Amino acid sequence: MPVGFSQGLSFDRKRTNWSDTDHRPLAWCAWYPADDDAAEIVPSPSWFKQKPVAPNAPLRKSSDPHPLVLLSHGSGGLAIGLEWLGHRLAQAGFVALGIDHHGHTGSEPYRAEGFLCLWERAADLTALLDSDDWREVLGGAVENHAYVAGFSAGAYTAMLLVGARVAYSQFEPDNPQKSPIRGPREFPDLADHIPSLLQDRMFLESWNRRRDSFKDDRVKAALAIAPGRSVLGFAKQSLEQITVPIHIIGGDADVIAPAAECCSWLRENVQTSSLDILKGGVGHYAFLPEPTPQGLRAAPDVFTDVEGLVREHVHDHVAQIAISFFSAAT
Repeated sequence: MPVGFSQGLSFDRKRTNWSDTDHRPLAWCAWYPADDDAAEIVPSPSWFKQKPVAPNAPLRKSSDPHPLVLLSHGSGGLAIGLEWLGHRLAQAGFVALGIDHHGHTGSEPYRAEGFLCLWERAADLTALLDSDDWREVLGGAVENHAYVAGFSAGAYTAMLLVGARVAYSQFEPDNPQKSPIRGPREFPDLADHIPSLLQDRMFLESWNRRRDSFKDDRVKAALAIAPGRSVLGFAKQSLEQITVPIHIIGGDADVIAPAAECCSWLRENVQTSSLDILKGGVGHYAFLPEPTPQGLRAAPDVFTDVEGLVREHVHDHVAQIAISFFSAAT
């Protein structure tokens, strides 16, 4: 089945960007089943290997609306970084809709606010669900309900959408669960920015709503891939009240978000959850795309796996888990 690909820019008119100069941007991209005669091409070279797609091809006709999966990238990442999952979901009949989370994405300058206020990411996906822009571009029937899949910080986002609530932000001083780091790879001194940002009105408004509910009742199930230590700041009571199916996936060699520390903790506190820990030296970045030679040269620490691990096989396995999980959660 040919896979269509479209992208666009929507806006959340209920929130402003971090500079308070315009509405909050929702840059999105979508992979979806295309008509049989759609012509596929190989996307332009980047750091990531990508499979052929049919740009802006019509959405495949169906007697029923196509099921929808929302995709949420990790810290400093890109929606296109989940192409490996989105493309495979599209081949299985899903529409996969990813977003670049403003201030927390590599498609624009990093903002400390974006890295600290992760709850705004959940509001991004709710706003995208509310938007008709992408539906008009795809031009076919897509379900109003959705599933969600997220990697690392995206897993945190997914959990917020199904009812997890924040007790403590990862780097706030009062958090009893002390982080062993001061910030992620992309923003290593992140915690040091909190005192000055608390003097900023935009940041403070977001910070003060961190314990709000970001649950979206349209989300029917969540796939949490390699959830980071930020999930340890969720209120346990909120996790115990989650009623939709949750599936958690971790890697046995993940030193950034150790599965025994993060995945297992979620599994213990969410009654509706199940857990797979992948074996064979699966690290955190194995859930990112396969690299091109350019990507491997630019970021060898991200794209180098243990000897014998084939990243494509990891992707195939995770995608099959996702397809089976979402298909069973209808």
